[in-house]
Amino acid sequence: MLIDTYGRTATDLRVSLTDRCNLRCTYCMPEEGLQWLAKPDLLTDDEIVRLVDIAVRLLGVTEVRFTGGEPLLRPGLTGIVERVAALTPRPQTSLTTNGIGLRRTAPALKAAGLDRVNVSLDTLRPDVFKALTRRNRLQDVLDGLEAARAAGLTPVKVNTVLMPGLNDDEAPDLLAWAVDHAYELRFIEQMPLDAQHGWTRDGMVTAGDILTSLRTRFDLTSETQDERGSAPAERWLVDGGPYKVGVIASVTRPFCAACDRTRLTADGQIRTCLFAREETDLRGALRGDASDEEIAELWRAAMYGKKAGAGLDDPSFVQPQRPMSAIGG
Repeated sequence: MLIDTYGRTATDLRVSLTDRCNLRCTYCMPEEGLQWLAKPDLLTDDEIVRLVDIAVRLLGVTEVRFTGGEPLLRPGLTGIVERVAALTPRPQTSLTTNGIGLRRTAPALKAAGLDRVNVSLDTLRPDVFKALTRRNRLQDVLDGLEAARAAGLTPVKVNTVLMPGLNDDEAPDLLAWAVDHAYELRFIEQMPLDAQHGWTRDGMVTAGDILTSLRTRFDLTSETQDERGSAPAERWLVDGGPYKVGVIASVTRPFCAACDRTRLTADGQIRTCLFAREETDLRGALRGDASDEEIAELWRAAMYGKKAGAGLDDPSFVQPQRPMSAIGG
């Protein structure tokens, strides 16, 4: 098991497959992109599958989420999914993607054993999409969402970040659209994980702002006011249900006390938290002929030292050097 000194058990593994992306979202990376990881530094398909096998067989991981960068850019993605889905015990598998390319790959991913997808989409307006992502690909994302639903990668979840002056007025329209299409919408507060280190708390649309905006059109009833467990989203019934909308308030309403995640970067580093500034190298152990149990012990030791919280409310908080695209969502 992956247990820390605060009694939390990590059962949810986030696996970044690449740091590359085909969008340039303003809250993630600069327009010209970043210095990508060199291919020899990336874990191979076999190395990824071996580490996931160690996690589920020796460390109690029950859920695996493939992330990036943009994981659909990873050559061999379908094969990785198929091999992970065949592990014993079988973990629940999901994928976080920007949706570009999902129209083409959704059926194959479902056949390989992928259970569901999360798709990032921040706006329904083509001009705003282009301004936010610096690419004109909105229709590709919408087509990808439809393909995921048709392939049975359900529930299809849509992750949305609102930015002041760009799409902060779209919350009610996005929720109405999600209800019409049977997608599960989740708003996420912008986090200090941009490559430019330009994030400021004052420039952030908060969970309170989002709920106030949604309530101009919808009646919201809290479903998770008393207990939400390790789920990051506070969920609200929309107009009495059954549809629900989620709000992930990582900054203003942190949920660190119930965190159940461990993270593996595309270059084989274990991170105990999105905002951690320390990493534990498993790639070196893999390539140094360490046994499965030796690698598992390294992983246990890393997670045992996990901090109580991300520290976003601490005046001394320092943003991690790695941006979100290099950590994995």
